[in-house]
Amino acid sequence: MTKTALAIRHVAFEDLGLLEPLLRERGFAVRYLEAPTDPVEIGDPDLLVVLGGPIGVYDEAIYPFIAPELAAIARRLAADRPTLGLCLGSQLMARALGARVYPGENGKEIGWAPLTLTRTGLQSPLRHLAAEVAVLHWHGDTFDLPAGAARLAASAKYANQAFRWGMRGLALQFHAEATEGLERWFVGHAGEIAATPGLSVPGLRADTARHVDTMRAKGRALFAEWLDEIGL
Repeated sequence: MTKTALAIRHVAFEDLGLLEPLLRERGFAVRYLEAPTDPVEIGDPDLLVVLGGPIGVYDEAIYPFIAPELAAIARRLAADRPTLGLCLGSQLMARALGARVYPGENGKEIGWAPLTLTRTGLQSPLRHLAAEVAVLHWHGDTFDLPAGAARLAASAKYANQAFRWGMRGLALQFHAEATEGLERWFVGHAGEIAATPGLSVPGLRADTARHVDTMRAKGRALFAEWLDEIGL
């Protein structure tokens, strides 16, 4: 029987990235739900991936789809069904679990930088990102660790960069999936890049060229190990 993967997408250029070919190789049928326009009806896929986007989880009044999306994620996590959150997706998971999500007091975190893994993180699939592997960060909000979650990683700016929930929930504040198509990000986030001191498209492009091959291998290893771990 074909396995199913549903990705909730908030903006067109932030997609599954390197995850999509990995899932297809494993026999998954992959489908996107476009959160701003599609009814937020997720059903019960074998895997739910909640992708990134340039909005805040506290903006329900501006973006009405956020409330039903949070409710769907909360039901999914309560049932301990395989769920992966990436950047905004991790913030939605945190909020669905009752934690506070808010603008980061240390400013935006955009660009390539390494993580510091916790002891639990070093024993998880995130171990592939140890030894100063630079990952792509692209967020202005952060979150408190949900009660009962296991913290896996921090960065120089923010303490909560990844957590595990139950046996099958994984939330990553950073973008381990984003190694392809980043030129689209540089266009889609042009306003944010221009408004953030110290950032430029040439600088981001140069850093991407320096780190992307390593991240492509390490990200694939991370996700492959996690899928194995949760029985997918």
